[in-house]
Amino acid sequence: MPTTEIAEPRSRAAGKAEGLAGKYLVFHLGREEFGIRVLKVREITGIQDITAVPQTPAFVKGVINLRGKIVPVADLRLKFSLPEQEYTQRTCIIVVQVEVGGQRMLMGVVVDGVAEMLNLAAGDIEDTPDFGQGVVTPYLLGMAKVKGSQDSAGHRSGPKHPGAARAGVGAAIATRRGKDS
Repeated sequence: MPTTEIAEPRSRAAGKAEGLAGKYLVFHLGREEFGIRVLKVREITGIQDITAVPQTPAFVKGVINLRGKIVPVADLRLKFSLPEQEYTQRTCIIVVQVEVGGQRMLMGVVVDGVAEMLNLAAGDIEDTPDFGQGVVTPYLLGMAKVKGSQDSAGHRSGPKHPGAARAGVGAAIATRRGKDS
């Protein structure tokens, strides 16, 4: 059975699966799948011109103008130390609402593509594993068991082996579905 990691800022305590249950938008970064709570998603837009902002970290691509609002954009591949990749027709920007310093703001995250909506029940979510001293996972809150898998064409198949995953940004889940038994 595949494993899905639940990720959200540590302000919510790990082990509170009831509060993590709900619908998530699943997206791709390379061969891995990640997700974000549907309630945090404000818009999904195709890739567009991003205005660079000097002296920002490499993962901050710049800003976009979204109907008159200036929205910062981060490339999650770079944030998660994945290799940089050229943008394709499937590459998109997911605009999410995040809380920074007690204030809500919009932020765009560049992903390789959007996959599906996923509904997670509280019983599917387990506590965050302990990665040992020196390993900080500020967004990881738990791991969810996901039945079945989906290939790149969107076809469902049977149960899979558990997979490893990375944590996301702001109220997100992260998953890498395993290979067939």
